[in-house]
Amino acid sequence: MASHRGKVRICLAGTGRAGMVHALNFASSVPDAELVAIVDPDPNAASRPARELGVDQVFCDLDQALGGVDFDAVCIGAPTFAHAEIAVKAAREGKHILCEKPMALTLAECDAMIDAAKESGVVLQIGFMRRFDESFVEAKRAVDSGAVGEPVLIKSLTRGPGLPGSWYYSVERSNGLLAEVNSHDFDTVRWFMGDEIASVFSRAGNFKCRELAERYPRLYDYVLVSIGFESSKMGLVEGACPAGYGYDSRLEVVCTEGLVFAGRLNEESVVVCSSGGGVAQPISSSWRRKFKDAYLAEDRHFVECVLGNSLPAVGGEEGRAAVHAVIAANLSITTGRPVRLSEVAAAKTE
Repeated sequence: MASHRGKVRICLAGTGRAGMVHALNFASSVPDAELVAIVDPDPNAASRPARELGVDQVFCDLDQALGGVDFDAVCIGAPTFAHAEIAVKAAREGKHILCEKPMALTLAECDAMIDAAKESGVVLQIGFMRRFDESFVEAKRAVDSGAVGEPVLIKSLTRGPGLPGSWYYSVERSNGLLAEVNSHDFDTVRWFMGDEIASVFSRAGNFKCRELAERYPRLYDYVLVSIGFESSKMGLVEGACPAGYGYDSRLEVVCTEGLVFAGRLNEESVVVCSSGGGVAQPISSSWRRKFKDAYLAEDRHFVECVLGNSLPAVGGEEGRAAVHAVIAANLSITTGRPVRLSEVAAAKTE
């Protein structure tokens, strides 16, 4: 991996919601980074953030950016189906890569990204920001300390308040709710258990987006996945989008000698008690606000890895593992039966 000196010059590929969180961090809150270019196939989508962030160089695709401006790394915030093409092209040009989750659509795409990064000696970091969130990190320390015994069952949920763009409706183009929302949960349960997912059994349904069912028959907005680890320990992942009431991400680790919780539904620790006997707390409405500090820590970690010639804490193998679980869980929804991950392990042909 080649060493780097000076500020890390970053090109943003994709001006979606997560991409703009990273862009703002790199433009104003990561001292050793500089946002130098924005790529988006829609010039109108890129023009406003370019003005707001003080970026002069705007391009319609990565090829134009590679030929028009000098940069060191690409931050991929484009839709999932575009991740692999952008990442492989960037790696082959010697550009470091911060790729939002989910890593890609297929195992073959994940492997192409991993191989290209290794061959070029560049950083490949996947955007699992919960690994940088203070509450999740502290919970992981508590589990690893052994103070509550050995983890046996891990339950992780994410419920998003609103749907992503229309490209998401097609499970073929997005891998659905399990990828777009619950990739974090698959990574979290694997991280906390310290074990590989061996099998999944999923149930899903479309309960709130029924008007889309005729055009997108595979679309589901609620899902529950039972997980079996290689050690025979257990996991449970739950997802919903749109949840309507707000953004909700929580974790429960059941251990032999106790429990560990992380995440919360409420926005702040403020509780309001009224004279009428009511108790109220504001509900979090945005993952961007809830994980603001985690995103910043994640972005700083990426830049530190580029500058320090080091491997990221969350790399391609972690991203691939989550995609593997998502593919198996979607197959379980389709077939109505448990699925072993070995069934979808033909990485080069998947």
